[in-house]
Amino acid sequence: MLLATTQVEDVERFMEVFSTSGAAKRKEHGSKGAAVFRDPSESDRVWAIFDWDAPGFQSYMSDPDVPPIIAAAGHKDKPQAAELIGSCEA
Repeated sequence: MLLATTQVEDVERFMEVFSTSGAAKRKEHGSKGAAVFRDPSESDRVWAIFDWDAPGFQSYMSDPDVPPIIAAAGHKDKPQAAELIGSCEA
């Protein structure tokens, strides 16, 4: 699992690209899906929990086909994975 965040120009536009061309490209890099959340404090920020590993995310972010997808989705900044600081049961 991987948690990532980014700021976007328009959430609906972002979701359209995220769920189509973005999803197809992420799948090429091993992603098995994602859940996307709107940040409750920042209306232009989204968070995504990916069924994906860190190497797959890094491979995706270094793919030369990704910058145009990110631009089409209206990202204001480069998506960033959140740092995992621990885990626990239940």
